[in-house]
Amino acid sequence: MPDDARARRRRTGAGLGVLLALVCAAVLLTALPDHDREGGGPCTARTLLSWSADARLTGEFARYGDDASRVDDWTGGDGTHSVRLPDGRVLWLFSDTYLGQVHGPPNPVGESYAWRDTSAPLVRNSAVVMSKDGRLETTLSTPVFPDPGPGRWRWPVAARVEPRSPGSAEQVVRVLLWTRTAGQAPWIYGVPTSTEVATLSLPDLRLEGVTTVLDQSSVTDPSRRVLFGTSTVDAGAWTYVFGGDDGQAASRPASQAYVARVPRGRLGQPAAWEYWDGGGWAVRARPGPVLGDGRRTGVGSAFTVVRDGGTYVLFTMAAGTAGLTTITSYWACAPTGPWHGPTRSFSPSLPQGQVAAYNPQAHAALSDGDRLVLSYDVNWLDTTGGVSAQANLSRNVALYRPRFVTLRLGAPGS
Repeated sequence: MPDDARARRRRTGAGLGVLLALVCAAVLLTALPDHDREGGGPCTARTLLSWSADARLTGEFARYGDDASRVDDWTGGDGTHSVRLPDGRVLWLFSDTYLGQVHGPPNPVGESYAWRDTSAPLVRNSAVVMSKDGRLETTLSTPVFPDPGPGRWRWPVAARVEPRSPGSAEQVVRVLLWTRTAGQAPWIYGVPTSTEVATLSLPDLRLEGVTTVLDQSSVTDPSRRVLFGTSTVDAGAWTYVFGGDDGQAASRPASQAYVARVPRGRLGQPAAWEYWDGGGWAVRARPGPVLGDGRRTGVGSAFTVVRDGGTYVLFTMAAGTAGLTTITSYWACAPTGPWHGPTRSFSPSLPQGQVAAYNPQAHAALSDGDRLVLSYDVNWLDTTGGVSAQANLSRNVALYRPRFVTLRLGAPGS
């Protein structure tokens, strides 16, 4: 073989070797996000296989809410979150909550509904304690988390039990809070302001303090402000904290989802928080969305994330008008995505009337094996923020309470 032919063959062989190496590297880099990035473990597509109403849990909140033996306890609320305490009790956290007396039917207009007077107290947050055997027992003194100032309030979201400090044997409850400020339309439910973390002592659940984690008041466009804490997931050495913006208030069909991470056990330390900015993690970064194009894909105002094996599954109200009745899901191999979906959706039962479902939330404290317990809230559909919603929620107290379903997840087609 001539020397120049040998040289060409050597160059071609070397080029093929480099090409193969680059292809292998690309395959490896492509596989890493789907299998080993952010938490490790094998990851496969997951979807909803089946669902059924959980009449027992739904009925327990109806029983407790209708109990007329006290006038300062929970009779209805939304923003449903829960956390299992070390002694086996479950702490339930709520946002806007009705207290007061519940009266048996008929209501003042002759309908066969239990009702409350329209002057019944409405507080911005509450907490109810459930015994180890699943019976709701008591409402903590309300509001649990006092308003930070005039025209501002706190809504509790996800909570978890952590060491008081890294390595400490003493435990406390960390509760993530959304601070909102009163505003005009379209911000009838308040302008998003900041994410905070509250500390409750154990076992007496006494508020010890509140720490600001991420202040968003300097972000000019309220629809771009991000509040974290709608859901938390542990994976490896990290706790991933999911959040969202208020894009729907700016007339987008769906809001966008974001994620932060904190070393496990350090939610109460703002300096330990890192935010995904779209390309990496940084301590003081502007959060970048991990899900949502503002149209067909995205999340509702609140959503939930669970980890099924090595796969992350996100449940949210569907985009657009379907989001008034329909819960859908996405899956990913990492909290930062890419998120696949929306996948199979379902429409849980709703009471009669001009109502909507919202805020689907998973409850790890009550889930086991392949059985996932999910709640959703119900409210009167009133976009004006006027007295119509309050009047309708008072004439039928059963409307404004969480409802529960049990889900089973699996591989598509199984």
